[in-house]
Amino acid sequence: MIYYVEDDENIRNLAVYALEQNGLEAQGFPSSRGFFEACRTQMPDAVLLDIMLPEQDGLAILNTLRSQEKTRDLPIMMITARSTEYDVVTGLDSGADDYLSKPFGMMELVSRANALLRRGASNKQENAQQKDELKIGSVVLSPGKHRVTVADQAISLTYKEFELLSFLMANPDLVFTREHLLESIWGWTFEGNTRTVDVHIQTLRQKLGKAAKIIETVRGVGYRACKDSDASKER
Repeated sequence: MIYYVEDDENIRNLAVYALEQNGLEAQGFPSSRGFFEACRTQMPDAVLLDIMLPEQDGLAILNTLRSQEKTRDLPIMMITARSTEYDVVTGLDSGADDYLSKPFGMMELVSRANALLRRGASNKQENAQQKDELKIGSVVLSPGKHRVTVADQAISLTYKEFELLSFLMANPDLVFTREHLLESIWGWTFEGNTRTVDVHIQTLRQKLGKAAKIIETVRGVGYRACKDSDASKER
């Protein structure tokens, strides 16, 4: 089941119709109130969110979903008339899995929705396989609790910072290009540049403090989480 929150009735109805005609269950809502009421009755498999909404905007809904354990990993795509890189990055950093700008074609919407559902199924499988804590040196990441500590002190990370650190720590000593990280963490549909990865690595290192050396820059290639760094040997 796909839920679509969109206050424009014509767009909402047309999108729901297109999804259903292509074999996908879908239900539309004009605002957050009906959406959250429906979630209490039936949890969706994916959510499509417009940003400009009455009552509570799409980013606020997104933050609410990402803050609750039951909906933390729910696949979410933002759909909006806003298309600047700043708006895209804001949505993706807040935890959106994909981003589609208006006006959009209905077949593109269906294709993106199918990709979102596949990503959701893949995330469930990965979460089932990766419930154990990840640890490198003084850094401990708990996927189930969505928590990171450095020397037993909890640190606050954005959704994408957490995903980026989790990805690197789950694959220690493997070097990933910026393009690979952009595709894996932000989604293949994100049209930003690789500078986004560098910025997030920088802020992540700042928050890790003395343990930042576990994230190593491999010149001319990309980044890796290094078990053999000086920081990983700290006691």
